[in-house]
Amino acid sequence: MATLLVKNIHTLVTMDANRREITQGALYIRDHLIEQVGTTEELPQTADEILDLHNQYIVLPGLVNTHHHFYQTLTRVIPAAQNCTLFNWLKTLYPIWANLTADAVYLSTKMALAELILSGCTTASDHLYIYPNNCRLDDQIQAAQEMGVRFHPCRGSMSVGTSLGGLPPDSVVEKEADILKDSQRLIEQYHDRDRYSMLRLVLAPCSPFSVSPDLMKESAILARSYPKVGLHSHLAENQSDITYSLENFGMTPEDYAESVGWLGEDVWHAHCVQLSETAMQKFAQTGTGVTHCPCSNMRLASGIAPIRRMLDLGISVSIGVDGSASNDSGNLLQEVRMAFLLARVRECKVDAMTAREALEMATLGGARVLGRDDIGSLEKGMAADFIAINLDRPQLAGALHDPVAALVLCQVDRVDYSFIHGKKIVDQGQLTTVELETLVEKTNHLARKIVDAII
Repeated sequence: MATLLVKNIHTLVTMDANRREITQGALYIRDHLIEQVGTTEELPQTADEILDLHNQYIVLPGLVNTHHHFYQTLTRVIPAAQNCTLFNWLKTLYPIWANLTADAVYLSTKMALAELILSGCTTASDHLYIYPNNCRLDDQIQAAQEMGVRFHPCRGSMSVGTSLGGLPPDSVVEKEADILKDSQRLIEQYHDRDRYSMLRLVLAPCSPFSVSPDLMKESAILARSYPKVGLHSHLAENQSDITYSLENFGMTPEDYAESVGWLGEDVWHAHCVQLSETAMQKFAQTGTGVTHCPCSNMRLASGIAPIRRMLDLGISVSIGVDGSASNDSGNLLQEVRMAFLLARVRECKVDAMTAREALEMATLGGARVLGRDDIGSLEKGMAADFIAINLDRPQLAGALHDPVAALVLCQVDRVDYSFIHGKKIVDQGQLTTVELETLVEKTNHLARKIVDAII
């Protein structure tokens, strides 16, 4: 098995149990695993490959993105949806998304992952819940494998259209029997439960306003009949979401989630902006996780999630950029910065969030939410997923007093190196698994085609 030595690291952020930050640090990797962590002086001096960072780079665990909708990369900044709150935003975009094709799913996955990887992401989960025109999750899985990312694809679904009181048009919903049958097929074909897995399946009925309680219950039963298959959905995103649950189920979102079996360590919910104190207590008691999507919540005027309170209660909180039609960006480093700033705004307290807490949500927090104990930190026996950022850049000039905090307080938008499963995916700022200029050109062409079919 090949060995890799990364040496002369200015600051090595381990995120280990002691949260060590090692100056003049080094990593020794064999194949896809970290074998040794320490100072350059302490570690072996030879390896099959040596990356000398010349005391100019900070290295930290790869970031984990736990909520996204890759296909929305094709429908950024649609004029009619720019000034809408969640429900009207969805109603505006559903007819456009009805034009998605298998090629669109494949290409948008590559484009979204390119943006994520360049911004520090090494593990990503995506929530694909709309399947018109013979779209399949298989197309997304193929694209992700070609990009080299560690991936948790969500087999999302919508089954309750407008004729049954749901939000989406009937033309984009599926029959529940078909959803469950395809979910089982995907698990049995692709799911890898083993440690260091590059691909784990998640079942993800979209939201309370687009699926039935029966589908929620049956999906949970199906997922739990296989080891390490996760459960994911949207919950309590804005006030309209709360109102829908009360009017249609006679329950708050958290009580509804509990009634259908959607609390537990294998479950995480996106947004949770409007969670009550009682709900947060339930999440903490059951080990239910949360994905915080600050930019999307701001963009749609949904509110500010009570992240400080969640962390104080011991809830596992991670970071997600959300879909690129509600965030309009897929930059994970910038999302971490927004999470940090927004926590302080909500509480009007400077101690509501530290830079290191924000980075921890994006690394260890993401690992916990996805149910993984093999990523999120850099220590012996962990997967070799790490990123390196050159400190010698204009945005960090004068910031070497605390380079770790600088990654959050300053505007850093791109990594210089990314290794995933021990493989170099970003080399000196360039993706090694795709030709970026061609990908952007193809994405723009397809985006115009999909949108022009409606407008």
